Amino acid sequence: MSIILDRRIVEDDWVLVPAAAKDAGAPEFAVTDFSADAKLLVPLCVWQSQRGGLIARAAETRLPLGVWLDSHEDPAALENDVQQLALIAVNFPRFADGRGYSTAALLRSRYGFKGELRAIGEVLRDQLFYLNRVGFNAFAIRAEKDINDALNAFNDFSETYQASIDQPLPLFRRRAA
Repeated sequence: MSIILDRRIVEDDWVLVPAAAKDAGAPEFAVTDFSADAKLLVPLCVWQSQRGGLIARAAETRLPLGVWLDSHEDPAALENDVQQLALIAVNFPRFADGRGYSTAALLRSRYGFKGELRAIGEVLRDQLFYLNRVGFNAFAIRAEKDINDALNAFNDFSETYQASIDQPLPLFRRRAA
């Protein structure tokens, strides 16, 4: 599957681990279920329950770590871990669920996350420009949508008025300078 990363289409080399058995208690997950060379993107519940084992696997295999958050999950749960994660993904369960925008802004501004920040789930072309503004730099577009057309979303607007993660100064301050 292809994704958009830093405004380029690239092949996704991460394995997204589903959040199965969340409701039944501890997640059903075993690192041995995946090949030793798989870069795993695990749900927050798996990260929290098996953090030590995942860190040990990463050290042994020299593979990066990734965690994904559901839209209702607090990014503060990763506050002490952001420096050792190469990828944090935020799930958008519905197109109209905007909580992930705040999650991204917090990860970038408050928690200082510098790695790949990926939008997953119901991610459509119409959202990309705005998702990029709050700090996302990677996007897993819905499979039935044209990823090449989605790439054009970054050119929809030539200027922004408000300050955000991608442009910390509002337009009136940039003009004054």
